Amino acid sequence: MLHTNVSYQPGGADGGVFFRKLPALRCFERGLHPDLTGFVAGLDPLPAETVITKQYASAFFGTSLASTLTARGIDTLLISGVTTSGCIRATAVDCCQHGFIPIVVREAVGDRAPGPHAANLFDLEAKYAEVVALARVESYLASL
Repeated sequence: MLHTNVSYQPGGADGGVFFRKLPALRCFERGLHPDLTGFVAGLDPLPAETVITKQYASAFFGTSLASTLTARGIDTLLISGVTTSGCIRATAVDCCQHGFIPIVVREAVGDRAPGPHAANLFDLEAKYAEVVALARVESYLASL
């Protein structure tokens, strides 16, 4: 399993325009709010699992994600997290553009409002990714 997180150097110089455009990203400056920058309880990476740290919306942009997946022979991603209209969408689009198969797990993504969430799931399904129910993903994984 691969995990991503967001982290910026103090002042956010490594976040560029994205960091300046979205002041809420300040909470991800290293050392500023350790309570906000960890993983959700129960989803903490295990010692052998890889964590990719990103500074932009897509988990692919400016990271080693594509080369890590290629080196491991992985061709499909199950995508979860927040926000559907931001990081999820950017990651799914880049996943497709890098030649990987993006699967967005419907119940494992969210957004700050229902409208953008629904619209982005609709658009992702139409153009870039499969949007799949959690029960279907669990059933498939159990069959492996």
